[in-house]
Formats: sequence, structure tokens, C-alpha cells
Amino acid sequence: MNTSNLKAYLAILGAVTFWGLSFVWTNKLIHLNIPIFTFIFARLLIAGTVLVLICLCLGKLEKLRRKDLKWFLLMAVCEPFIYFIAETYGIKTTNSPTLSALIIATIPIFTMMGDRLFYKTDISKWTVIGILLTLPGVFLMVINGGKITSDYWWGILLLFLAVFAACGYNLCIRNLVNNYSPLTICYVQFILGSVMFLPLMLTTRGNFDVASLFTRDALLPILCLALLCSCLAFCLQLIAVGRIGITKASVFNATIPIVSAVASFFYGMETFTVIQIVGILIVVFGVILAQTRPHRIK
Repeated sequence: MNTSNLKAYLAILGAVTFWGLSFVWTNKLIHLNIPIFTFIFARLLIAGTVLVLICLCLGKLEKLRRKDLKWFLLMAVCEPFIYFIAETYGIKTTNSPTLSALIIATIPIFTMMGDRLFYKTDISKWTVIGILLTLPGVFLMVINGGKITSDYWWGILLLFLAVFAACGYNLCIRNLVNNYSPLTICYVQFILGSVMFLPLMLTTRGNFDVASLFTRDALLPILCLALLCSCLAFCLQLIAVGRIGITKASVFNATIPIVSAVASFFYGMETFTVIQIVGILIVVFGVILAQTRPHRIK
């Protein structure tokens, strides 16, 4: 493995680690009864502002080309707008960070299909096999959790809407990642996202006291979501996509439940059993297999 690929894999591993933790931090904010659109808006505004300041300090505030504006707008509509709404309400309805992360782990399958359908990308047979192999691991972890009942179906549907939004986002950034820096793509994404969420935040916060966001219990998870799960994780993802492509990068989403399950276990929110460990090992093996090169599908 060359140095460039190693950096790409380390970058995407860092991204999925923070995204796995995001389910725990989001769940904590929900349990603090902070309006969902309020903390999403705060997360995006903080993330976008920080990245703009970084670009200004580094002298890397790039000019956007007119022909790319439609891709930036569609990217922001898919993620963060649709994705964050569907994901957050999905977490709230299922009340299980691990189950939510498991459904999100199907993103690689749909991303692979979209990459093949819209961009005619050559995909290794081993990549296909590796991605499909992650499903039994996901299945084992879901069944073991015993969480799927009729009360959860709306939450599950919302989470699958988040999956399709993430696939749309991945297909959009494929058109941008070779022409703009990760910092530029991310700050545009978050600034546009905060603008989209502003009306929702203003009309749904009711009597919620915004000053409550500045308490330690609320501010810490919001900052973690903004700085680690948005600023850092999305930039790391774009670095990886630019090197190994959206299909191979997205397959690492299947490891998000592992991070989420481990973190939830230490927070006392989930159990962690032998069946889950077997599922984790299957997922990890599938991700490794998906990175092999030979026998491409033409």
C-alpha cells in the first residue's frame, strides 16, 4: 500500500470514528429536550463559521464556479438538510443509537449502485462481495439487540431516507472533490445548511431558552458534533474520496455501528454480547475484502 492510500484509509477511519460517536452525542441532546432543529442549526453554524475562518487565515477561500453552484446546492439539500432531519428524528423515534447506526451502515450498498449507474465506475468483484458481506454482520447485531418492533418502523423509514440522502450527497461530491479543497466544500455545505435550517429553528423552538445551549451538558456535545463530526470528519471523508473513490470510501460506513456500539456500551446505553462481536468481525472482514483491486466489473 502506498503512502497516499494509507493516508486516505487513515482519514476515512477517523471520519467514521467521529460519525459513530455522533449518534451518542445526538442522543444525549435529544434527552436534554433541546429542540432538534435548534441544535442542528447551532452545529452547522459553528462548523461553517470555523471553516470559513480557517480558510481566511490560510488564504484558501476559493471562488466557486457558476457551473458548480447547482452541485453545491444539491449537495447541501441532501446533506446536511434532508440527512440531518431524517437521521435525527430516526434516532429519536427508535431511541437506539446502535440500531440507527446499523441502518446508516447500508449507505455503501446504495452508493455503490449509484456510482455504477450514474458514473459507470468500474467496481471490483471483491468490493461488491465485501460490501454485501457486511450485511450478515449488521443483521446479527440488529437481531441481537431485539429492538425491531412495530413502534420503530417510522424511525426505521426515516433512517433509510437518511441513507438515500447520503447517497445523493456522495454522488454530488464526486463532481466537486477534484476541483475544490475539502475545506471549501465543507464550509459551503455547512453555511448553506445553516441557512436552510434557520427558518425551521425559528418556527419550532417554542419557549425553549437559547441560553440553555451554553450549559456544560448541552455545549459539550454540540461542540463535539460541530468540530469533530462536521468540520473534521467531513474534511477527512473528502480527502479519502479524492484518493480511493466514493464506493470504497463509503464502505467504511459499515464500521460506524462498531464505534457506536462500543461508545454506547461505555455510556451504559446498550448491551454488548458475543453475537454482536461476531457481527462486528464479519463487518470488519467485509470492509477489508472490499478494498481489494482485482477482477473489476466492466
